[in-house]
Amino acid sequence: RFCLPLMLASLPTMAAGEEIPAALQESWGDFWLFRFFINAAGYASIVVPGFLLIQYFKRRNYLETGRGICFPVIKSCVFGSEVKSLHQEDGSLPPRAEPTESSTARQVFKLVFCAAGLQASYLTWGVLQERVMTRTYGATETDPGEKFKDSQFLVFMNRILAFTVAGLYCALTKQPRHGAPMYKYSFASLSNILSSWCQYEALKYVSFPTQVLAKASKVIPVMMMGKLVSRKSYEYWEYLTAALISVGVSMFLLSSAPNRHMSTVTTFSGIVLLAGYIIFDSFTSNWQDALFTYKMSPVQMMFGVNVFSCLFTVGSLLEQGALLESVRFMARHSEFMAHAVLLSVCSACGQLFIFYTINQFGAAVFTIIMTLRQAFAILLSCLIYGHTVTVMGGLGVAVVFMALFLRVYARSRMKKRSKKLPPGDTPVQKV
Repeated sequence: RFCLPLMLASLPTMAAGEEIPAALQESWGDFWLFRFFINAAGYASIVVPGFLLIQYFKRRNYLETGRGICFPVIKSCVFGSEVKSLHQEDGSLPPRAEPTESSTARQVFKLVFCAAGLQASYLTWGVLQERVMTRTYGATETDPGEKFKDSQFLVFMNRILAFTVAGLYCALTKQPRHGAPMYKYSFASLSNILSSWCQYEALKYVSFPTQVLAKASKVIPVMMMGKLVSRKSYEYWEYLTAALISVGVSMFLLSSAPNRHMSTVTTFSGIVLLAGYIIFDSFTSNWQDALFTYKMSPVQMMFGVNVFSCLFTVGSLLEQGALLESVRFMARHSEFMAHAVLLSVCSACGQLFIFYTINQFGAAVFTIIMTLRQAFAILLSCLIYGHTVTVMGGLGVAVVFMALFLRVYARSRMKKRSKKLPPGDTPVQKV
């Protein structure tokens, strides 16, 4: 009943040529939600068979009955050695050495080295990220050039280099005996891929400063989730800093709205993608915390997560035929090749600097350095790419970073106070 009129109505279009269907197909391919489901389907084609295999080996009790050349591989991937660290001193990192009077100059040099490494890696990474996702390549006086559209290929480039660096580091240095089943890394890997993809895609709809402030406000949904799900209690300063962050982000977004010539749909897409980034990234960190109950080093974690990240992304790219298309784009534009490689190098080196800084100076110093990095990233993006920030928007940015520094200061004071508490008294749980 409906097919015949539809076919008759489509005859003039078919007679006119195939340009309209091709344009329609291109518009669907550019829609971020469509690409998201296509990527998810590619990941599912690997996850579902893997899940069925794991259930099959567990039902067969393969750990007791299995034999043959594949037994060590299946045991490591499905069962692991189930060795968990029971005490904090059995963890992956050695106790952090406290600075002494005789090594003050050395500690200062290490701190400057860590701060410079983190700033150089992630500031360069942020600038390149915005360049790749928002600017064209091959533009001339007669040709406007073309944009690179496949965010998943950039995720694959980052993960393949991180996998190589982590593998070489584990091979050249002594690491704890690995006990976690390998398949458990796939959960953090999948959420990490999706969070990175959302982060790249969001730059097509919102500015880089907006994205940075959205990352800074991640503490708000984390606190809400902890309150609703885990029934956690928080100090008054945690509620105060969360409120200040939300006020600062609102000031920045409201101030930049009149200057932004974007449709409501475009703005909504950017907000949804940033929310997806925050949700997936929060899951990644929580799942990795759970995996650290096994005796492993952060570099082993980096290696395990990136193994599955490479598998998922290359499988999805091959299924879509996007891998060859991205390679052809890279061959057409040597500048893009340099940017993509440097982007991956900065991402991998930045992860190593994170592990080294936390090991040497603790999480508080690392958080201060990275908070400064976010402020510098906004300033650098405005200078290079011409983002305009009004007075009210600048005040909003200042409020956000003032709240972040206040949070770091209050947390360090609470930790010092908790060390002086009697054994029976325990401090309130904090995020």
